[in-house]
Amino acid sequence: MRSSRAFALSLLLVLAACQARPKRKQIAVVPKATSHVFWISVQAGSLAAGKELGVDVLWNGPAAETEYSRQIQILDSMIARRVDGIAIAAAERKALVQSVERAVDAGIPVTVFDSGLDSERYMTFLATNNYEGGQMAAHELARLVGGEGEVALLMHAPGSQSTMDREKGFEETLARECPRMKIVARQFGQSDRAKARAAAENFLAGNPGLKGIFASAEPSSVGAVLAIKARNLAGKVKLVGFDSSESLLEDLREGAIDALVVQDPFRMGFESVRTLVDKLNGKTPPKRIDLSARVLHKDDLDKPEVQRLLAPDLKKYLQ
Repeated sequence: MRSSRAFALSLLLVLAACQARPKRKQIAVVPKATSHVFWISVQAGSLAAGKELGVDVLWNGPAAETEYSRQIQILDSMIARRVDGIAIAAAERKALVQSVERAVDAGIPVTVFDSGLDSERYMTFLATNNYEGGQMAAHELARLVGGEGEVALLMHAPGSQSTMDREKGFEETLARECPRMKIVARQFGQSDRAKARAAAENFLAGNPGLKGIFASAEPSSVGAVLAIKARNLAGKVKLVGFDSSESLLEDLREGAIDALVVQDPFRMGFESVRTLVDKLNGKTPPKRIDLSARVLHKDDLDKPEVQRLLAPDLKKYLQ
């Protein structure tokens, strides 16, 4: 009898200890998509933050950046789970407003990252300064083509605020500073490499005097370089891309791409989670956090700081 009482007492103590142990906070991170290299790096950064800051990161997003309704479903499911914070990259600046504001009304802090939203009812907006990135692309393409001639703009997808800002920065900078350059063609790649390649093929076929192309995102950049290489126009039609991947970096090294404007997606994922953890710990994160892009040429690729930017240890966090 005595042993039974001792066992029961020890069991109660164990149960009490388990109940007293604080539950780890859950941070939902909802990207525009999960397939492109950019988003994989964001995932690694967010998981690294979760590990360092002691929270559980719930990563879930649609397969493609044009699946707006799927992103809304995922966000709504995170709200229903009563997660402690949400970081979201809105695939469409208007479509996600209602769900984001529903999260805020439920008392869940929201950090919007990478791409803006047609609402101010969020805690923090954290992103690359995309307008500035578009300006960088315009200056670089102008340098490459000697400040004059016909160029084309291979856009990303309608409603994507981040890429729209890049495209606006590019267009307005050329109009303001490069009057002898003219954008003669523009088309959306729809976040699809094959569609972006077809659009670039149209540029090249319909504009034999084309001197350069700016592609405003990774899929568009891949499509553009495939079209240029297929027509043996590498080095003749100058290409400035945006974002990086293993294939884009190889094309930069080989000269098929003349320059890449790159972001720091690992840091973006890390800092998005950090803002939410800070809020949960009683701090007040800034309303806006801007991260800078940079222009890379092939001579930059072996620099140690560029290697750290382009090749974070993804396997360390994604296994």
